[in-house]
Amino acid sequence: MRSQRYLLAPVLAMMAGLTAPMAMAENRIDTQLPNAPDMAAYGNMGVGVRQIDLVNTDQIDILAIDPKAPKPETMPRYDRPLAVEVWYPAADGATGDTALKAFIRDGKTEVTLQGKAMRDAEPAQPDAAYPLVIISHGYPGNRFLLSHLAENIASKGYVVASIDHTDSTYRTKAAFGSTLVNRSLDQLFVLNEMARISSEDGSFLKGLVNTDDTGLIGYSMGGYGAVITAGGGVTEASVGFGWGGPHGTLAIHQAGSDTHNKLPDPRIKTAVAIGPWGMNTGFWDAEGLKGIKIPMLFIAGSEDMVSLYEKGVRAIWENASSVDRSLLTFENGGHNTAAPMPAPEESFRDDADLGFNVSSHYTDPVWDTVRMNNIAQHFITVWLGKYLKSDAAMDDYLDLVENSNDGVWSMNEDGTPKEDHTYWKGFDKDTAKGLRYETKSPE
Repeated sequence: MRSQRYLLAPVLAMMAGLTAPMAMAENRIDTQLPNAPDMAAYGNMGVGVRQIDLVNTDQIDILAIDPKAPKPETMPRYDRPLAVEVWYPAADGATGDTALKAFIRDGKTEVTLQGKAMRDAEPAQPDAAYPLVIISHGYPGNRFLLSHLAENIASKGYVVASIDHTDSTYRTKAAFGSTLVNRSLDQLFVLNEMARISSEDGSFLKGLVNTDDTGLIGYSMGGYGAVITAGGGVTEASVGFGWGGPHGTLAIHQAGSDTHNKLPDPRIKTAVAIGPWGMNTGFWDAEGLKGIKIPMLFIAGSEDMVSLYEKGVRAIWENASSVDRSLLTFENGGHNTAAPMPAPEESFRDDADLGFNVSSHYTDPVWDTVRMNNIAQHFITVWLGKYLKSDAAMDDYLDLVENSNDGVWSMNEDGTPKEDHTYWKGFDKDTAKGLRYETKSPE
């Protein structure tokens, strides 16, 4: 029996010997370090945020299928709930509470995050509607895991919809097959719902969002879903994995199938995949990845032990041979490279049930999280500006020497670059270190 109830279990930390509770952790998600690259900075628009609750009716109920029993003649079905957080440009002078309530990796502790987005703020009234960006978290995760990125993008003239993927959040984590089958379907359903809601009179999205210009950002399993949504079909072997989609339910995403050929949506113009999972376990091959139909930016850590690098994210990038694609690598970064928000203070503790320190879900052994977030905000802003807003000025930020350490800083006294200046555009002197940016064109 499925439950849509969210049982709150807040923990009140008390200082020993005192009767007053500790001050709540600030948990800022909007930090900009002094060495943040130029395009990481927030835009000039205020940001509002609202929750919408969607239901995708009559979906295959993966959790109700027994993979050890004979294949049922009729697959069980259910109505699939999806909570979505929407960040959007706010009207001048709009006000609202800037706190976000979110559960962390243990699935029990609710924390307060502080950013710039104002709850239920009045939306802007633009002359032209803003592009849509859909964000898809990992397994497990939730719609707030990339909240720092969502509100940053929204401040630059985008509407951002971040999904709580049922069966894949900290509080609803269930059989992995549900994530494998549903991730891309959720992404496309939310796109359709954003289009529907924005056409309704009285909706806060009316005139605010242009779903015909949509970008997709996915992290880990969200990146897996983004590859499928972009046109990358999975292998026949992966459809048959006993631990995957039961009784061949993943076949809807198999390369060459009628269902997968119909999946890509022309409204989605580009995608960003951060640490996308799947190549490391046989879900992709060159033929399936050749089906990707839109430009993609891949972001990865060179020491990703979950999705892998050479045989994982990098191999996906190399084999997406039909499109322009780029790969931004954080040298020595792990699977948490660039995507998760800064670890909430309440997560800095060992958890007996999880068997690890909760903060390790958000942090990297080498890179500072905020530093990675700022770099990702920079490159994703540039990428979306290029492909969703056709801003030619963004091209210079992507015309880079491959290894950031090889860039030469050579400037005139008036601040203009000399002929031999090859330092990464948007980065201050001595700040573009430990990064690689590579590009490939259609083959």
